[in-house]
Formats: sequence, structure tokens, C-alpha cells
Amino acid sequence: MKISTKQFRIREGARVDLKKMPTRVSRFYQSDQHYMDILGAHIQALRQRQDLLYAHNRYSLLLIFQAMDAAGKDGAIKHVMSGINPQGCQVVSFKHPSAEELEHDFLWRTTRNLPERGRIGIFNRSYYEEVLVVKVHPEILQSQAIPAELVEDKKFWDKRYRSINDLEKHLYRNGTRIVKFFLHLSKEEQRKRFLRRVEDPARNWKFSKFDLVERGFWKEYQVAYEDCLTATSTQNAPWFVVPADDKENARLIISQVVLDALQDLPMDYPKLDPQRLEELRRFKKLLVK
Repeated sequence: MKISTKQFRIREGARVDLKKMPTRVSRFYQSDQHYMDILGAHIQALRQRQDLLYAHNRYSLLLIFQAMDAAGKDGAIKHVMSGINPQGCQVVSFKHPSAEELEHDFLWRTTRNLPERGRIGIFNRSYYEEVLVVKVHPEILQSQAIPAELVEDKKFWDKRYRSINDLEKHLYRNGTRIVKFFLHLSKEEQRKRFLRRVEDPARNWKFSKFDLVERGFWKEYQVAYEDCLTATSTQNAPWFVVPADDKENARLIISQVVLDALQDLPMDYPKLDPQRLEELRRFKKLLVK
């Protein structure tokens, strides 16, 4: 089953208003088994395309996941990429920057973790934190030791968006394809998931008092995401706003987007020259004997 994902893609230049975008849409599956069947088919197709990506060794794919707490990033990565060969995939989770990372520009720590050719890279949070969390909590800039005249520039955030867009254009020109997911969760659904983390001993470790602190900045984060998605969704590095209140539905949407991205790449298995083919025939004769 192919899922149409155009409705979730942010067109370049479009102004994003998250209040008008659903956090839940009609299910693409009719039952739990149907969900497993669709996801399984996607995973099988992803496995085949990843194998081709690795063999072709000209492109790389970078998947970026951003969301409010409890939106399901970890689960989506775990389920959608469950069939991928770990040798051709790397997942990097970005948390609070280290002292070394703070001594560099805001793109440094993520740039050095970009996927190699032939591989899929997954960023669980990313350089976009620098125009989301940092924008909501601008006091963080003090720890980044940026010259005062730069921070005080009225176009500071616009210039950060431009730096991000320039980086993604550069990566595209060098064979890295980028797909970005914002898991769009409702505030009420987040409340329910936080309660489950508090009430379920097996999930207690997932909950922190800081989750509630950040929840208090919900409106500010929505504005920051709207500005970010508007400024940085481009033709070659699009954002997909994925309704996240239904985890299973979100995973099907994400897996379809990733599969589409891989299927759009013009790839072939390496073709062997006549000399190499003759060499393989000789090897075969030796092995048969």
C-alpha cells in the first residue's frame, strides 16, 4: 500500500501555521495486523533500497527528527528503521552540547556526524535545536561565547536560518539528500503520555521534571517551530509535518516518506567490466573443482 504524503510536506515559501495543521488524521490502516503488514512491506522495501544505496556508493541520506517531548521520535526511529542493516546506518542523538562543542560554531557538532556516501544518517534532534530551544531560551547564547554585536543583530535568527539553508544546499550539491520530520503532537496528547510515564514503573525513567518546565513554554515553542519550518523547508530539503497523536499512523507516514526518498535516487548496482567478469568465471571454476 502506497501512502500519499504530499499533504504533509511543507512547500518552499509557504507560511506555516501549526494551529491549522492536524495532529491526527484518518488512519491508513484498518487493524493492528493491517498496520503490521503495511509497515512490514515498507521495511522490506527500505532494506532493498538501502542495500542498493550502499552498493551504489554515490548518495547518502540524512533523516532529521524534531518534536516536542513525548512525540514519539525514538519509537518512530526504532520501528521504521528496524529492518535496516546497521552497517549502513548511523543514529546520532544530540543533547546538551559539551564544553568542546560550545567552543565551535553551532553547526560544528552535527556536521562532523554527517553520513558517509552509501549510508543513511539519522539525527534525533539536530542543529535545528539552535533555532528552537535556543530561540525559546536565548540565555543559552551566553554559554556559546558569541561576540555581543552578533547576538544583538536584529537579524540574528534570520542569519542562522540562512546558515542552515546554505549548509543543506551544499550537502545536496555533494550527494546528500535530506528529509526532515516534525512530529506534530497536541498538548493534550503530550499530557496523556507524560501521565503514562509517571504511572508506569517501566516508563518512569523517561520522565523528568524538566519535561514539565519545557511544557510551560508550549506556545513559545509552537511559534519557534512555525518560524523554523517556514524559513527552512526547501525543495531539496523539505520538512514533513507528521500528525503524531497516533503513533502507528505517524510511523507509516514516515516510512513512506523515507522509502519515496530512496526510490527517487537514480541508483544501480555496480557494473563489472569484461576483465572482472572473466576473473570471476575463473574463480568459479576453481571453486567447483
